[in-house]
Amino acid sequence: MISKVLIANRGEIALRVIRACRELGIRSVAVHSTADSYAMHVRMADEAVCIGPPPAGRSYLSIPSIVSACSITGADAVHPGYGFLSENAEFAQVLEEHGIKFIGPSSEHIRLMGDKVAAKEYMKRQGVPCVPGSNGPVPSAERAMAVAAKIGYPVIVKAAAGGGGRGMKHVGASEDMEFAFQSARREARAAFGNDEVYIEKFLETPRHIEIQVFGDGCGKAVFLGERDCSLQRRHQKLLEEAPAPGITEEQRAGIGEISANAAASIRYSGAGTIEYLFADGEFNFIEMNTRLQVEHPVTEAIFGVDLVREQILVASGMPMSFKQEDMRIRGHAIEARINAERLPNFDPCPGLVSTYHAPGGLGVRMDSAIYSGYAVPPHYDSLIGKLVVHGLDRQTAIARMRRALGELIVDGLDTTAPLFEQVLQEQDFADGNYDIHWLENWLKKQQA
Repeated sequence: MISKVLIANRGEIALRVIRACRELGIRSVAVHSTADSYAMHVRMADEAVCIGPPPAGRSYLSIPSIVSACSITGADAVHPGYGFLSENAEFAQVLEEHGIKFIGPSSEHIRLMGDKVAAKEYMKRQGVPCVPGSNGPVPSAERAMAVAAKIGYPVIVKAAAGGGGRGMKHVGASEDMEFAFQSARREARAAFGNDEVYIEKFLETPRHIEIQVFGDGCGKAVFLGERDCSLQRRHQKLLEEAPAPGITEEQRAGIGEISANAAASIRYSGAGTIEYLFADGEFNFIEMNTRLQVEHPVTEAIFGVDLVREQILVASGMPMSFKQEDMRIRGHAIEARINAERLPNFDPCPGLVSTYHAPGGLGVRMDSAIYSGYAVPPHYDSLIGKLVVHGLDRQTAIARMRRALGELIVDGLDTTAPLFEQVLQEQDFADGNYDIHWLENWLKKQQA
């Protein structure tokens, strides 16, 4: 059994892992930059180690610093959370070489799924439905035009090593391809150190549906339903819910089984998410995230499982505590990402939290690491909390989220909370009638 876990992250996800460790009787180690010396995860962990100055590249992204912290504290495992080094194959490999358990999949699997082209080719071989596009990376704008002519415009040029919308360009016609292709390559090179790009068909009004899978590392995997993550701005998710509105039991079972089998085929270990664009009743694979997702609490709410606890147990060599037949959806859950951002332009809004009050009551969960008097630093992601609600059905969950948003107090900062209060009043949302473009179109109307 793992005896001490170092959390290579910060904020609410670091607290989330610390709590799971405490319930399992495992000691926890927080690492932090000098900017996070007074952060809540530092205060709550059993031990804490400063690993560098505020820039993430010199602290949370510094592999030598984190490995040194493991050595100093005697940590025999690392939980990466999400973001930072969570999908860095080199990091996982270095830990493996030092005899430190990486709580997640193997470096080989991270590397495979981190290459979007290789991942798509593998998934095709496993019978996973994929978005029409190029067979591998395209070397030139001319070749990109040929692929686009075959599958039909509009298309998207996407970075092979990408994610989060970086290195991604929409192309509506052949005359736009040269500029979009070169621009995507430049962005990809700057963001990922890899300028390979590929082409996919642009689906006009899809929804973003993701399947939560979990593997035991020995060839067994289960799926824990789906999440709808379609409310996005600039490819960044803002609100997620589970189960997805409008997905039938047959569709869920079908794509879930395909996804679980794909994970089992590579002997995948731990939590992973297989993401799809859903349009015209069909699922189209786009990528697999080899880590815990920000939105994992909605899955936990409807299935009554602790995914972080399960990650730690499986990493310790224990079998999964649940089977596929145990997975029964109970009610509906919604998560709103509370970001320190100033509307309507979503500008980052770091600063001092003068007063903080978390909402509560039946079916309400607030994952956050802020407190009254805490100074949100300007160096990291603007996410300061995740407000999660659960109800017997979707209507109850929506009403509960409205109520919880009304209770939330974060004085001293602007947040995205008012956005959700407005969106939840919209009939389209109440009807589950939205896609990945809905929010941006709605925002344009509000600003017109």
